[in-house]
Amino acid sequence: MSPDTIETLQKHQYILLTTFRKSGEAVPTPVWFASLDGKLYVWTQAISGKAKRLRKGGLVQFAPSTFSGKPLGITCDGTARILPRDKEAAPAQAFIRKYGFLKRLFDWLWRKTENIYIEIVPTEQSK
Repeated sequence: MSPDTIETLQKHQYILLTTFRKSGEAVPTPVWFASLDGKLYVWTQAISGKAKRLRKGGLVQFAPSTFSGKPLGITCDGTARILPRDKEAAPAQAFIRKYGFLKRLFDWLWRKTENIYIEIVPTEQSK
């Protein structure tokens, strides 16, 4: 995946992030994301289904999408991992730059839950 593709993707508000169950069944979810240094980051609650699936395996697919999850472009493969707490500062700032007040609002709304950042390293274009 080229840096131009990441730059084009960054112009969208959502990606359709597809994680996989142990059975191999795909579970697509539209999510906010930010890019930084050629990687994508997703912010979510630690108890979310996507976080649970990623703890069991890190293969993902993603594509730009609408709020409702309709894909708007090419689907790409990647590997994902949950970031350790000491690596969250830069992705947090990237989210604030991209989503501004809305990110701060969700920080406040989710203040009593454990939240995590997922780092996605794109591998190649698949479809």
